This record gives sequence, structure tokens and C-alpha cells, in this order.
Amino acid sequence: MAVLLKRLLHPRRPPEALGRPLGRREASLGTHAGPAVRVRFAPSPTGFLHLGGLRTALYNYVFAKKHGGSFILRLEDTDQTRLVPGAAENIEDMLEWAGIPPDESPRRGGPAGPYLQSQRLALYAQATEALLKSGAAYPCFCSPQRLELLKREALRNHQTPRYDNRCRSLSEAQVAQKLAKDPKPPIRFHLEGEAPAFQDLVYGWNRHEVASVEGDPVILKSDGFPTYHLACVVDDHHMGISHVLRGSEWLVSTSKHLLLYQALGWQPPHFAHLPLLLNRDGSKLSKRQGDIFLEHFAAAGFLPDALLDIITSCGSGFAENQMGRTLPELISQFDLTRVTCHSALLDLEKLPEFNSWKVSFFKPHPLHWGRGLSGLEMPVAGRSLGFPGRLHLRRLVSDETQRRQLVGKLQALVEEAFGSQLQDRNVLDAAYVERIILLRQGHICHLQDLVSPAHSYLWTRPAVSRAQLGAISEKVDIIAKRVLGLLEGPGMSLTQDMLNGELKKLSEGLEGTKHSNVMKLLRVALSGQLQGPPVAEMMLSLGPKEVRERIQKVLSS
Repeated sequence: MAVLLKRLLHPRRPPEALGRPLGRREASLGTHAGPAVRVRFAPSPTGFLHLGGLRTALYNYVFAKKHGGSFILRLEDTDQTRLVPGAAENIEDMLEWAGIPPDESPRRGGPAGPYLQSQRLALYAQATEALLKSGAAYPCFCSPQRLELLKREALRNHQTPRYDNRCRSLSEAQVAQKLAKDPKPPIRFHLEGEAPAFQDLVYGWNRHEVASVEGDPVILKSDGFPTYHLACVVDDHHMGISHVLRGSEWLVSTSKHLLLYQALGWQPPHFAHLPLLLNRDGSKLSKRQGDIFLEHFAAAGFLPDALLDIITSCGSGFAENQMGRTLPELISQFDLTRVTCHSALLDLEKLPEFNSWKVSFFKPHPLHWGRGLSGLEMPVAGRSLGFPGRLHLRRLVSDETQRRQLVGKLQALVEEAFGSQLQDRNVLDAAYVERIILLRQGHICHLQDLVSPAHSYLWTRPAVSRAQLGAISEKVDIIAKRVLGLLEGPGMSLTQDMLNGELKKLSEGLEGTKHSNVMKLLRVALSGQLQGPPVAEMMLSLGPKEVRERIQKVLSS
């Protein structure tokens, strides 16, 4: 226990990050002179990580990486009654999934740990003891019933509820007498004097006279757990945090925190309060919206890059406003001085568009349907489509590791979706799966789309009868035999455009039969569906061998 207490009271931390005077750029970012950049993301594990939390974490991450600093995950689990099982693990899992893992965390450890506030109680007790000795804090013996009466009275008079600071004036003898009956009372911080002005790196100069509008706040509860106000000040000090980037809802509380720093004799960090992330209509993102949690997007097949892209594109802080940025580009373009006070309006209906840019890679030019044993030659790198975001996608497809990962994910999705329904397990072949991604990339939002009912024909053979085709055209046999003849023509490579041309010629030779009916018949024969991709693309996707087998199967049915 003595060793643990010693480690808690004197955590190993970078000495250069603590106690050094700030540089002359205090009115700016404070990153050129002064302590090394150390930032923290400090969520409460009372729920799973959502988009608002991801945005705060991302801004901290890119700021730290831009300035060669450290990104710390600290979990504020002091409200033990509201903890959600699995939330702590989920937060760190989702940060890793999003590609912004912390440098120090409960899971990874680090020189300033522990990183769970529930394991740092001795530090809060030590700070509280110092405040009590200096007269900056005092025990409060007011009963919950009295506090509730104060609240009701204030509301009845249309006033903001506040503590009346009654216990602040108790004499030492009165305190000693009450401690004999209640040895573990909550501790309140004495708000007095003028709150110090501070320059927020986003909102500029601020001062909030909290003593005139608030009662003295509880900083340590009777169970020994701190409230947010004490815990964040103590932890930011002992962890050597140089910059606090957090939501603007904490801007008003900063003066209170600065008074705590002042009472404890500690140098405060720089503060930058980030404007809120709101729904498109200006309403607040709510945890009750199940679709704002990261695991929802991960399960739906959205890529992490798409989420990082959309939550930064709707806000400020970057040199350029564009879609398709990579994480390294977000880091290089981030500029805290560009963050404005305006809330960011998030339009999640655009997320599929962002995601499609991330999965679309680039369109090969062209895809060839070879006549050799391979059936379909693999595409070679071609031109960019000319859209700014496609430059990013072109880089993605050229990354062999990324491409293999997507193929592996789609193979797993196909296995999960169809399993025993697969008549031919060759559809799980990596080359075939990659070909499907390349052909369909401009028409999907995420990989899950490729195992939807509309794309089932890619993996399983449809049950189509000759009667179904006869209802479309009486010339089923003639059309089928001509397509089979096309498949067995002289050795040559056919692109999708060339296949379209050959199919057009085939239709022109059928008197009294419209080209649209020929395409409809072939689409039903190949997929069992009346709608879908162009027939030429279907044929390229399936390959000549599979196309032949499906047509022959219909003829023999």
C-alpha cells in the first residue's frame, strides 16, 4: 500500500512537462516555447464513444501529432453510479478502430498513470488536504434534504439554484463538533475574489465571475471520489497537460478551474474550447440517437476515414475545406487558430457519399474480359477520375495492404451472409472478390452493399425457369445461343464498352425484338432480377465460364 501511495503521489512523468514557465507566445498557441505538447481526451465511461467524442479526440490527436506531442486517454470514472459495463473498453477500442490510438491510456499504460480516475483517489485527497489547510476549502454538513429545499425555493422564485455557502462560516469548534458525528463530509471549494481572466485559444479573452452567480462547489464527495472540477485540475497538473482542448460547454467552468489552480499554486495549461458538433438542423447530438455511436458505423461497414472526413469537413480548423483527406493530411493542415466559434452542423445523410469516396479507389481503365484460361484479366492502374477526392482513393487502391484488407473483409461478409448457399466456393477467391470491388466501386456506399439481395447473384446462382424468360421474349433459344456463340468467339479481349457493342449487334439481328427486351432477358437469366447493373458489367463480373453455365442451365430447365 505504501508503494502504491508513493506512486500515486509522485507519478513518473516527463519533468519537462511540469512546472516550467510559459513562453512569450501565451497569447497564441504556446507551442514554441514552454512545455512539451501533451493533450488529453478525458471521456466518462457512462456510455459508448459517439461522434461528438470522436471529434474532440481527433482534434486533440491531430494537434498533438502536428507539434510532436503526446495524446493521452484518461477515463473519468468518478461517478461510479452511472458507469456502463464495457464502455471503458469500447472507448479505447473505437479510438484504435478510428486510427487515432492514444500514446498513453489505461490499456497502454504510460509514465503518468494510472489513467483511471478511480485509481487516483490519493492524489485528490492530497490536493483537498492542501486546500483545507490553506482555508480555500471547507467541509459541508448540510443534509440532502436542506440542499433540496434550497433548490426548490430557488426554482419557485425563478432563480438559478445555488448553495448559500452556509458551512463556509462555521468556526473550528463547530466543525470539530460536527466531524465527531459525520467524519466524512463532502468538501466545498471556497469561491472568492475576482476570477482571473484567461485567453482561450478559440474564444479569446474570457472571465466569468463564478462567485457572484454560483455557490461554493463540492470538490470531494463523502465517498472520497472527486467531482469533475477538482479531478480535471489535479490530473491535468500531475499528467503534465500543456493544452486542454475540450467542448465549449466547459468554457464557463474554466474560471472556476483557474481559481483552483491559483489556490493550489499550480501553473494552468492553455485552454482551447471547441464549438459543439450539432445535427444539421442545429439540434444537439444526443446519446439517445443510437446511430451516433461509433460501433453503429463500424457495424454498418463505414470506414473510419469517412467518419474523420465528415466531422472535420463540417467544421473549422483546417487550411483547406475539402473531402477525401487522409489522416496525415488532417494533421498537416490542422491549425488551431483557424477554429472558429461557430458550431459545426453535421449532415449524416452525406456520410455514404464520403464513404463511397473512401471505398471507391479509382476506376481502372479499362477492365478487360480476357479469352484465356484466367477468364478475366486483372485491371491495371489507370487514370484518375478527376475529382479531388479520387486522388486519395487512387492512393488507397495502390496500397497493397489496404486492398488485401478490403478483399478479406468482403470474403468474410460473403461467408457470413450466404454460407451453405454458396454453390461454388470459388466466388471466395481473392481475385474474383477484388474484381467485384473494382467493378462495383462506383455504385456502393460500403462493403455490406455487396452482400445485399441486389448483389446476391454475384455469389449464388439464381433459380430462373425457362418460362420466366419466355414471358419476356419468345426468342429465348435464339438469344441464348447467340450469347453462347459470343462467349466462344475468337480469342480477343473485351472491355465493358466492347461487350455492349457486341450485345447491341446481337439484338439488331433479331427482327421484331427490342434491344431492351434482350437486355432484360439476359439480366433475369444471369441474376434472377429485373433491375441491376448493365448486362455487360454483369458478364464481366461473373466471367465467361459462369455466364455460360447460367445460360445453359436455363436452356435445360
